[in-house]
Amino acid sequence: MRPFTLKTIKPNQALSTSKKQQIEQMFDDIAGKYDFLNRFLSMGIDISWRRKTINSLKEVNPRRILDVATGTADLAIEALRLNPERVTGVDLSAQMLEKGREKLKTKGLQDKISLVKGDSEKLPFSDRSFDAVTVAFGVRNFENLLPGIREMHRVLRPGGKLAVLEFSKPRSFPFKQVYNFYFSYILPMLGRMVSKSSNAYTYLPESVKHFPEGEAFSAYLQQAGFTNIAVKPLTFGICTLYTGIK
Repeated sequence: MRPFTLKTIKPNQALSTSKKQQIEQMFDDIAGKYDFLNRFLSMGIDISWRRKTINSLKEVNPRRILDVATGTADLAIEALRLNPERVTGVDLSAQMLEKGREKLKTKGLQDKISLVKGDSEKLPFSDRSFDAVTVAFGVRNFENLLPGIREMHRVLRPGGKLAVLEFSKPRSFPFKQVYNFYFSYILPMLGRMVSKSSNAYTYLPESVKHFPEGEAFSAYLQQAGFTNIAVKPLTFGICTLYTGIK
């Protein structure tokens, strides 16, 4: 299956600035409320999704792990359950990283996890630097999807594993209808009230709507060079865990 033409969805379609610039500004703006909204709007289910993502890496026993679009470092912290030598998180948003560093300091984890400002399409790491690469709810925000996936492939060692956690669209009745109403109307309203951002939680359902999922996203992974690709829907298809081997 060939990757389909991907529509570029930006937080504010009316602005001429790039998606990358808008994403960076959006997450800088909501950084202070991001963790609270994650727990609140997902009713805490996101914690189990991250745990399953990290568990999927056990087979490669990763010593060096890279978390792309790390945000406030939730998945990077979860990765410590595998007892790696080092976890590195990279993100565009300086404010999200600052909140992540505060969290690491509070937990006493600053010596185990390092956070770096960087672009997913131009990762500041050499080839074959990591045994595993993760990204949770971040690939939708890549300005150019395939180059971003190829970068993650580049920094993995041969035999290393990629784990991508991303939102998808439930298919089964009546969960599909209930979830779509919540995701399209209730979530944006609550997100806007708490974060004070007029775009962030409207962009979320719109970006999910237009993002490839299942076999369509697998085609991107395959084109980037990944093999042994697995697709695992979670919680009735609210999100999907994708894994692949270099």
